Amino acid sequence: MELRVHHLIMSSQANGPGRRAVLWLQGCSLGCSGCFNPDTHSLEGGTRYAVHEVFDQVMRAGADIEGVTLSGGEPLQQFKGVLELVTRIRRQTSLSMIVFTGYQFEEVQRMPKSGLFLSHIDVLIAGRYDATQRLGHGLLGSANKTLHFMTNRYGPDSLRAVPEAEVFVTSAGEVVTTGINPPDWTGIP
Repeated sequence: MELRVHHLIMSSQANGPGRRAVLWLQGCSLGCSGCFNPDTHSLEGGTRYAVHEVFDQVMRAGADIEGVTLSGGEPLQQFKGVLELVTRIRRQTSLSMIVFTGYQFEEVQRMPKSGLFLSHIDVLIAGRYDATQRLGHGLLGSANKTLHFMTNRYGPDSLRAVPEAEVFVTSAGEVVTTGINPPDWTGIP
């Protein structure tokens, strides 16, 4: 099984509680106006990795991370690979799992094997981004998004404590901004 990956960061503090690996998957057909990650929408972009390769990369972070966050693109448009990854993480590690999806919770529940998927994650952040209801805190991009705590590992206070954004420079000199409310530097020379 493969996943089409847009980007993987091995240490983030703005994509869930604690230090986390963050996996942005490539491909989304939902078309939310004002989406922060339009580069992740193309179904042809990104890099293909076998699920075990993604799992191995996350495992290299070892004890340095508390959990894994899946975002996108739309992770659930690669449902079989995502299910394989979250199942492996849940069964073989103590890492927490947070998943962002543009699907509403009821849509996720109607997906085949959704019960198994939901049993392997700690938090699902669901709903299409709505720029007219922008929030940008507590891991909620817009007010219409819903939080679903699938375990008691985290609660609303845990998510409110997450920094809204982070900026770092990669070893290749690339400036990366991430989080639910990253700075917009477009137009800045």
